[in-house]
Amino acid sequence: MKKVILALAVLMSLQAFSQAIYEDERYVPETDPAVLKNLEEWQGKKFGLLMHWGTYSQWGIVESWSICPEDYGWCERKKGSNPSNYNDYIKDYEGLRKTFNPVKFNPEKWAKAAQYAGMKYMVFTTKHHDGFNMYDTQYSDYKITSKDVPFHTNPKADILKAVFNAFRAENISTGAYFSKPDWHSEYYWDPYFPPFDRNVNYDPSLYPEKWQKYVDFTHNQILEILTNYGKVDILWLDGGWVRKRDQQNIKENYDEKFTENESKNGFIKHRVVDQDPKMDELVVKARAKQPGLIVVDRAVHGKNQNYLTPEGRVPEKTLPYPWESCIPSGGGWSYTPDAKYMTGRQGIHLLIDIVAKGGNLLLNIAPSPEGEWDKGAYDLLQAYGDWMKVNNTAIYNTKPIAPYKEDNICFTQNKAGNVFAFYLAKDGEDKIPATITVKSISPKRGTKITMLGSKTSLKWIKVGNGFKVVIPESLRNNLPAKEAWTLKIEAVNR
Repeated sequence: MKKVILALAVLMSLQAFSQAIYEDERYVPETDPAVLKNLEEWQGKKFGLLMHWGTYSQWGIVESWSICPEDYGWCERKKGSNPSNYNDYIKDYEGLRKTFNPVKFNPEKWAKAAQYAGMKYMVFTTKHHDGFNMYDTQYSDYKITSKDVPFHTNPKADILKAVFNAFRAENISTGAYFSKPDWHSEYYWDPYFPPFDRNVNYDPSLYPEKWQKYVDFTHNQILEILTNYGKVDILWLDGGWVRKRDQQNIKENYDEKFTENESKNGFIKHRVVDQDPKMDELVVKARAKQPGLIVVDRAVHGKNQNYLTPEGRVPEKTLPYPWESCIPSGGGWSYTPDAKYMTGRQGIHLLIDIVAKGGNLLLNIAPSPEGEWDKGAYDLLQAYGDWMKVNNTAIYNTKPIAPYKEDNICFTQNKAGNVFAFYLAKDGEDKIPATITVKSISPKRGTKITMLGSKTSLKWIKVGNGFKVVIPESLRNNLPAKEAWTLKIEAVNR
């Protein structure tokens, strides 16, 4: 029995070790010095804005996916004149460009709100999977500046240009979201074949010239953005299934599918296809246009994914590579009528939790079909800004310190060796407790502890390997922030 227990313990240790190695190996470190410099600066920015916006906002539906012929909930078709007929639906969906007229579009207002909130970078959807371009591309007529789009006569018709200019004016760095798949392009979904799923609808190995035309089209569009729209800091590529695959990878992916419930009868909802967009070549050309460009080839493990992007979730622990959680602020990724937004408390706690683990938060806000943000989005950014005015030094340019969290207290540290302890307000708690005990951080003897936003030096005593700090009633009755309070510990024992 003891041998069995020992064997199980060894096996579990090996599994944990192999998982740790896997987590490390799935990130390939960058070697370009200019990129490394920009990546380090990006990691210090901590807080960014993502925006999903397109013609689909008029229907208040998920971005693009309803035109994908896959049987998933997010692909469900409910709008249009005849949603039960796929061809009719596509016609109606693509016809949305003829009524897209966001005359209340005011990117300067967005940029000022983002700047006040403390956001340091942004990523905007230049093109989602449906292929509609939110900029004046010369490689497609399916774009915001086409003559059949009512908005094309507006002075801000080139939406990407207006957005980038507005955010740069607020000293917010810019990122271009770009979808590698394009379901409108005849070189990706060839009109001769029906679309099967999210993938290219022909075999690239049987039609190499056609596939090369798609690769050229994709490269040309990306280089067009990097040439005509000023300084771009991040190229954020979506559609990770568009990638080069070898036979082993294809087999492993199909083996996984046929062990899942969806494939027990032989039916699979989407295929696994080798569709090489020649990313290595593209990145070289892209950085010739924009030296030091951060490239995020999302969900494609390799050298062209400079940071990882867990989507809609926060990792449970610190990760050994640069990362960012992309999270919707309310509703879905795209515009949702009557969306319920995070409260200031929820949003601030989310940011603290992510930063304490060494990551960045990329918060999504979806503009309406008229070109506005909901009041809930502005209220959330106002709450962020009010809190960040007092506490931002504990957020920007910080790194994790073990353990990143103890109960409802999170920790960060800066380059000077200061440690910050965030006390996250519990439900119904509008005052910090009179005493706080931290078990895992040991201040150096005689060090000073203060609360950010206050000059009062707080009394503390050593307790075991940690400490207990006293918050005077005068400070508790006049707290410098809500939602979370930050203690600054000037020096700790290592």
